[in-house]
Amino acid sequence: MITTIVWGENVHEQKNKVVADIYPGGMHNHIAAALNNDPEISASVAVLQDPEHGLSKERLAGTDVLIWWGHAAHGEVADEVVERVCERVWGGMGIIFLHSAHFSKPFKRLMGAPCNLTWREAGERERLWITSRNHPITAGVPDSFELENEEMYGEPFGVPEPLETVFISWFQGGEVFRSGLTYKRGTGNIFYFRPGHETYPTYHNEIVQRVIANGVKWTYNPQPKITDPTAAPNVPVDKAPEKIEERGPRLHRDGEEGYR
Repeated sequence: MITTIVWGENVHEQKNKVVADIYPGGMHNHIAAALNNDPEISASVAVLQDPEHGLSKERLAGTDVLIWWGHAAHGEVADEVVERVCERVWGGMGIIFLHSAHFSKPFKRLMGAPCNLTWREAGERERLWITSRNHPITAGVPDSFELENEEMYGEPFGVPEPLETVFISWFQGGEVFRSGLTYKRGTGNIFYFRPGHETYPTYHNEIVQRVIANGVKWTYNPQPKITDPTAAPNVPVDKAPEKIEERGPRLHRDGEEGYR
């Protein structure tokens, strides 16, 4: 089983009746419930309001894939938790960013870029096209599919060049957008998937649910996780794979900490 956490901001559901009516238990619970229909995935939830945002070091240590949805409260996410999440990704945990999570602290940290874009909230039609046929994330997905109402995201999208572009979107107003991007950071796989504005029933769509489940399986890395991915240990002269002699002055003695 792929142990998955669906992280939700859980703000709009508490303040906006339209969102609450579409997702009575919150978007996070709705996404997790859909994932739990897949026998290969075991999904639970965490929200911004939980202690440590529901992402303690111990819980993340047992997590294979994290799904992140955020919008109104990016700035309220503690930097300590952001760094903890990123270190887990560098160590091999998969992560999926949905919709407006493109502007979340973890996504920006992992991308090292502004991650900006153009947008319009008009409930217009979106058509998504597969641009990487036979990619595992597109398994069981038609060459294109429509969402009748969505928020427009438009290019240019201020992210690094992806490992692969899996989907592009066309919007009724004429804009296009790279809506499915994959990355690798450290030993962790990353998938960004654009659809999911909170005032529309996007996560009720079976194709969208299929893409997210496929994304969980693609981002999952079955190899043992690296527990300290930021470590940069010194290798003493006498521990070199080949015998060498020390030559020249040294800034640090063996065993001393230094910056690399």
